[in-house]
Amino acid sequence: MQQLETELKTLIIEALNLEDMSVNDIETEAPLFGEGLGLDSIDALELGLAIKKQYNVVIDADDTETRQHFASVANLAKFISANR
Repeated sequence: MQQLETELKTLIIEALNLEDMSVNDIETEAPLFGEGLGLDSIDALELGLAIKKQYNVVIDADDTETRQHFASVANLAKFISANR
């Protein structure tokens, strides 16, 4: 799971053009939105597309649990590993 979390951190940096960040700057359990990494809804769309392309896993925007999946890198990793 740790390898997937590291891959996701790299994907976030690349997909969202966060050039001044490194994998070590993103905490696995920290919120991705709001006070954590500070992502917004546009970032969520871009990240969702990158995840679909990289892992062939679709995150349904209308699903009531989508916010929970995007809550942190750890949650994304759990969702992806369960849905591969």
